[in-house]
Amino acid sequence: MSDRADAVRALAAVLPATAAADDCGHLQIGGCDVLALAGEFGTPLYVYDEETIRRNCRAFRAEFDRALPGTEVQYAAKAYLNPAIAVLVAEEGLGMDVVSGGELFVARRSGFPMERVVFHGNNKSEAELTEALEAGVGRVVVDNFHELTLLDQIAQRRDVTQPVLLRVTPGVDAYTHEKTTTGIADSKFGFPLASGNAEEAVRLALEAGGLDLLGYHMHLGSPIFSIEPYVRGIEAMAGFAARMWDAFEYHWREFSVGGGFAVAYTPDQQSPAITDYAQAISRALHTACTTHALPVPHIQIEPGRSIVGRAGVALYTVGARKEIEGVRTYVSVDGGMSDNIRPAMYGSRYVALAANRLHDAAEETVAIAGKFCESGDVLIRDAKLPRLQPGDLIALPASGAYNLAMESNYNLATRPAVVFVDHSTARLVRRRQTYEDLLALETSAVVEERA
Repeated sequence: MSDRADAVRALAAVLPATAAADDCGHLQIGGCDVLALAGEFGTPLYVYDEETIRRNCRAFRAEFDRALPGTEVQYAAKAYLNPAIAVLVAEEGLGMDVVSGGELFVARRSGFPMERVVFHGNNKSEAELTEALEAGVGRVVVDNFHELTLLDQIAQRRDVTQPVLLRVTPGVDAYTHEKTTTGIADSKFGFPLASGNAEEAVRLALEAGGLDLLGYHMHLGSPIFSIEPYVRGIEAMAGFAARMWDAFEYHWREFSVGGGFAVAYTPDQQSPAITDYAQAISRALHTACTTHALPVPHIQIEPGRSIVGRAGVALYTVGARKEIEGVRTYVSVDGGMSDNIRPAMYGSRYVALAANRLHDAAEETVAIAGKFCESGDVLIRDAKLPRLQPGDLIALPASGAYNLAMESNYNLATRPAVVFVDHSTARLVRRRQTYEDLLALETSAVVEERA
């Protein structure tokens, strides 16, 4: 590519909003040279653009409020959570969807407003539910009969009434990966509609002395590149809500349509705009409520990936090169499945940039391989790049969601540092893990004696 800006322009849909190329052909994010960031903080390094996160938060709030006034936007913390993210989304007026005691703890310690927290999960422990009630979370999404009974008992012991939503599985296929499909009947999540379990759950929740049933929750999967599954899910849930009025004279007051809103990982992917999701969900809801003579409930949504996915860029340093004539060339980097399991687990696709050589033309197609002891540890099978040399800097856009949330210490690799950038300023929000950190939890005599 002769124009140094062409590489950034071609990948604008997957790069952070502030991405640019400087005069040296280096990638810039948030006004910061990523080569300088790598030099200061090392690699692998995850760089998050604050401006992109804030824009996405504001777009979800504005577009859904325009289509469905009063919609609550709750950040799905499972996509990625640390104190810096918690503070940022709180400042933007979002709520938070947490799925574990750990996520609840981080949100609480970060000063996140607990009344804006919704607690999910298919097997919440008694300790986690107790922690949620002690914290004063705004909602608990009840997933199963065991939890319904347990939560009611905890609430009554504490002499409180806990607002809840029932997670209902509507039997809708979202046409996403089988490992991330959650709305079908064969799912570990929620009360199935078809079996009659959902109706029984409504009856029990209405009878429970410690619970206040506000309505229903559905989640169809992620990422969902089609709007049609939301429409079918809303139709199914509205039909169920109407039957619950007939059976118990109970009207839903709240309804969460879940999350799963898609982002593009490669330029050839086309994800619906936020306004498209908002308008389609609004139309489907109003149509269904009119058809079934229902009041329109207060709506909640749970974007996660679509808030932080595009905001994050992973940086790696090139190391070894292996050329197999007539087969493939492997270029290895200093990260891989330890910090990004998604290609190995889901077959996820990414694109790459030679972040220190944006002015150089693509000369070859190579596989970007990780450094871990698995043949499946390949981040990109076919990346078109300049001829890479040891020490070059590779950037993988759209790395802000689930990469770090699913990271590990496989091969006892240390976890990467995380930097937030904004207006030409970089701040370290998570230091790189050290070798000593790897032994911090061990209690063996050998470790204690040699410490």
